[in-house]
Amino acid sequence: MSDEMMEDEGTIKKFGYVNRKAPYGTVYALESLEVVLIGAAFDQDVSVIFMDDGVYQLKKGQDTKASGMKNFSPTYRALEGYDVEKLYVEKESMDIRGLSTDDLIVPVEVKSSEEIMQIMEDQDIILSF
Repeated sequence: MSDEMMEDEGTIKKFGYVNRKAPYGTVYALESLEVVLIGAAFDQDVSVIFMDDGVYQLKKGQDTKASGMKNFSPTYRALEGYDVEKLYVEKESMDIRGLSTDDLIVPVEVKSSEEIMQIMEDQDIILSF
C-alpha cells in the first residue's frame, strides 16, 4: 500500500448531511439518520443540516399513526452519544413553517441561509436527502 493511501486511511473527513424532506412518506429522513449514525461511528466530522421540510424531522410530538410508519424522531436524541453535536437548522425554513427551537426535539444551532451555505462549502463530502 502506498504512503499516500496509508495517510488517507487516518484522515478525518468532514461529512455534511443535508435533510430537506418531511420525516414521513418517503425513506429519505430515516435513511439519512442511519447514514449519519454510521459516519459518526467511524469517527468522521459530522454536520447535519435541516432545511425546507426537513425541519419537521426534529419537531416534537410527531404522531405517525395515520401514516402507518414508526416514529423514529426520538432517535435524534442518540446523536449526542455518537458525538454528533453539529446540528444546524435554516432559520428561513423554520420561520416559513412557524417553528422555533422550543418546537424541536434536540438542541440545534439556527443559521441563516447564507451561514448554511458556508457550512456546506466547508464540508469535504455532502450527502443530500
